[in-house]
Amino acid sequence: MAIQAVIFDVGGVLIRTEDRSQRAALERQYGLRPGEADELVFNSEAGLRAQQGAITTGELWRWVQERLGLDDQALRAFQRAFWAGDRLDEALVAFIRRLKPRYQTAIISNATDNLLEVVRERYPMADAFDVIVGSAYEGIMKPDPAIFWRTLERLGREPAEAVFIDDFPHNVAGARAVGMHAIHFTPGMDLPQALAALGVRPAEP
Repeated sequence: MAIQAVIFDVGGVLIRTEDRSQRAALERQYGLRPGEADELVFNSEAGLRAQQGAITTGELWRWVQERLGLDDQALRAFQRAFWAGDRLDEALVAFIRRLKPRYQTAIISNATDNLLEVVRERYPMADAFDVIVGSAYEGIMKPDPAIFWRTLERLGREPAEAVFIDDFPHNVAGARAVGMHAIHFTPGMDLPQALAALGVRPAEP
């Protein structure tokens, strides 16, 4: 069955933390262990609850504020520094736009409830995708099979007609477990070549 849909993760694939220096500076400033800033925002109980849609993005940041004893100005400075090293892979998004004439394109992201704001405003790329699925909106996180099935249903595709790209091996395994093709993304890899090996090629420029 030929692939008809190409589905992407966001964080770690489309948007990557290319420069961790400001997060490291935050960790030194607030007496955190190396990597603990990421842990607080993404993998703490509050971070996971936000990605599950159990609390809002605002509530997550209020928890961080209380945890670190920040006033409102310090919280805004923390947020600016935390995200300062993130970069959109513009070449990859341009490649996805070249895929669109031939394939359906979609996002599945473990993200808080501001995902649409991120892909529409902060890093404008929403136009490159037919379907955008965020864990906070669904109340389900990857690698739960349900989030893959919901995406496939919205695309009108069978698992074998879709390929999923993610930077976490357990999410790649989750996609494969429901019958999808999947690619483990690593920075610097030739993703167009990996997709071409599956028969996925963009329209000619």
